[in-house]
Amino acid sequence: MRVLVVEDEKELAEMIADGLRGEGIEAHIAHDGSTALQMTAATDYNVIMLDRDLPVMSGDAVCRTLATSGYPARILMLTAAGTLDDIVDGLGQGADDYLSKPFAYLELIARLHALARRGPSDAPTVLERHGIRLDTVRRLAERDGRFLAVTPKEFGILEALLEADGGILSATDLLNAVWDTPPESRSAVKVTVHQLRRKLGTPPLIETVPGFGYRL
Repeated sequence: MRVLVVEDEKELAEMIADGLRGEGIEAHIAHDGSTALQMTAATDYNVIMLDRDLPVMSGDAVCRTLATSGYPARILMLTAAGTLDDIVDGLGQGADDYLSKPFAYLELIARLHALARRGPSDAPTVLERHGIRLDTVRRLAERDGRFLAVTPKEFGILEALLEADGGILSATDLLNAVWDTPPESRSAVKVTVHQLRRKLGTPPLIETVPGFGYRL
């Protein structure tokens, strides 16, 4: 296992790295966010242990950059900010797990191994096609640089169509992909697609294929 420890408190970073090496884990250190990104560009890590409060570039910015670029490492945020709101916000930046300081070393090791067992994520976090840009981590949608105020169901349909890469999805396919509890009628898909088309604007992008479904 190869781990990058991103921590600006040098003594703490060295202590963590030394402990990991004692467990047989290859550990590297970065003391600021910019250096961390340079190191990830040159080395494939299994897990990145990332402090949120970093100089030069914040841990949140590093996390978002790695998540949206599709970097395969799992991200464990280590931070003194440990309220529920902090945890929710940190996970929303694209982190896979969150551990508050001070932490128990045995818990750190356990979480680290759990993340490594999950392996890299192969699914892209940013989908792009025909000027549409979908950030699946931050749940943001754009067309030609214009922000789209879409609902969760509209976002889900757009995500499914982008992932199909030009393939046709039936109304049933979209119901299964987007709705946790399928509505009584497939007309819900028709209505949601209609609303999404209106928000996407012109020229129209979502094509109805009679008798089959929809494609982008």
